[in-house]
Amino acid sequence: MDSIISMQSDSSGSINVPKGVQGAWQGGPCHQCGDDMPANLVHCQSCRALLNSELTEDSVEIPTFVPLKEIHRAQAVPPRGHYVQCPGCQAELKINAKYKNARVTCRFCDHCFTYDTSVTITAIYADCPHCRKQLRASGEYAGQRVACRFCSGPLMLAD
Repeated sequence: MDSIISMQSDSSGSINVPKGVQGAWQGGPCHQCGDDMPANLVHCQSCRALLNSELTEDSVEIPTFVPLKEIHRAQAVPPRGHYVQCPGCQAELKINAKYKNARVTCRFCDHCFTYDTSVTITAIYADCPHCRKQLRASGEYAGQRVACRFCSGPLMLAD
């Protein structure tokens, strides 16, 4: 145990301190504000005073804070369905994606048609993975990175 030396502390008896760190703060009340501080600190957490009398302000280099740009990875969001034009009356219908390639009926004119690529898609709808609100987006935004209009969360609308 030659790399650890034993030192005395005012409050709890002996403390093991690594060799070469003999000037480390041992814990106890701050000399300026009196708040109790844990061991191995340089500055008091309350008043920011130097805890170790062997140190001076010039000997403690505090790095400047440099904020980093946040990285937001866009989550791929599959469409829950599409807004399509009825081939019979041109009314806009909201159809769930589970009916893809199935026969559907227009609720306005009772026209039956197959919900496939031959139908004009006017918009897509999907749920935001961040706030769970339903989004409606033009078909031109499919495959692009966009932001939710409710929470500004990044997402990518799948085709």
